[in-house]
Amino acid sequence: MKTNAKKALELHKKLKGKIVVKSKIRKLRRSEIQLIYTPGVAAVCEAIYRNPEQKYNLTTKWNNVAIVTDGTRILGLGNIGPYAALPVMEGKAVIYQEFGGVNAFPICLNTTKREEIVSTIKAIEPVFGAINLEDIESPKVLEISDELERLLPIPVFHDDRHGTSVVVLAALLNSLRLIKKDLSSLKIVIAGAGSAGYGISKLLCAAGCRYLVVVDSDGAIFKGRRKNMNKYKKEIANSTNPKKETGHLSDILRNSDVFIGVSGKKDLLTSKMIKEMNQDPIIFSLTNPDPEIKPDMAKGAGAKIVATGSYLYHNKVNNALVFPHLMRVILDTRAKKITTEMLIVTAKVIAKTLTDKELRYENILPDMFDKRIQRNLYRSLSNFQKRR
Repeated sequence: MKTNAKKALELHKKLKGKIVVKSKIRKLRRSEIQLIYTPGVAAVCEAIYRNPEQKYNLTTKWNNVAIVTDGTRILGLGNIGPYAALPVMEGKAVIYQEFGGVNAFPICLNTTKREEIVSTIKAIEPVFGAINLEDIESPKVLEISDELERLLPIPVFHDDRHGTSVVVLAALLNSLRLIKKDLSSLKIVIAGAGSAGYGISKLLCAAGCRYLVVVDSDGAIFKGRRKNMNKYKKEIANSTNPKKETGHLSDILRNSDVFIGVSGKKDLLTSKMIKEMNQDPIIFSLTNPDPEIKPDMAKGAGAKIVATGSYLYHNKVNNALVFPHLMRVILDTRAKKITTEMLIVTAKVIAKTLTDKELRYENILPDMFDKRIQRNLYRSLSNFQKRR
């Protein structure tokens, strides 16, 4: 039986790339050439020059998204560069098109300098209705995201920060529906203080979590810690770990209720650690391609609900459930910013897409092919945007 790796290589070799640029005009007639190109197109250019907002009505800008990476943090593979990053960005573009009808373009940059990445994205903005930052090392990507939000007139979506946090919150809300607990009553431990860990911690706190501790390679983050800190870890420290717990992951996990792994390290979590958590713990082991602990091992150690970020297992907590649907609404409503309120609404909509009858321990999130997600999200977020 062929492995997934071999099948993937064979498919990519056969396709020679997963995306194409196609004309909307099915059969171009001679008479139409003078309309889409010269001389007719000059009138369109003049209309946009006189009224720049017409760019959304007369061009594809309204539906174009740039997926931008520098290849420094691809999946769990690390810094493998822009060329090796391209297959991931192409795959993301396919998902954008298939589930959101969004024209997404891979932009893999041959630079890792923050200033050059920012200036490049600023320079290409005229073509796009939104920017999707992807797989750029932290904390650089957070700095880039913050700077672009200030500079650009279009929304900047950072999938590790926004998409991952939304799908984690949705999965957690549905897990709590099953075990009949409240978010405010749990002790949650996040392994990983990069962009995903930062985004998840911010969103969970905004959603009502009161007891959350983030752990990095130097142990628990707390207010006053000096070693290996940056601006974003200081933000984490100011809003989490109210008891100022210290120690490494094994220490902090004792008597906790939820583990969320976005560490980038496989086999980080052990059976012994899970056994020292509170009864019926929730384990989200989300590092790809290899999780912090395999689901069967986590179940064997007593985990009540187990999820990974991989499509190899049940309970797929993957941001692919978020970005195409959310971006569709962002583009159609011409939102200028990604807000915390927008993300919480999105998480709740995705969670509630599953009825009580559909919700099970092995099925805590809807399938990405579930068309109710887009329909429900469009209705809820469109109403939300109108009220703002």
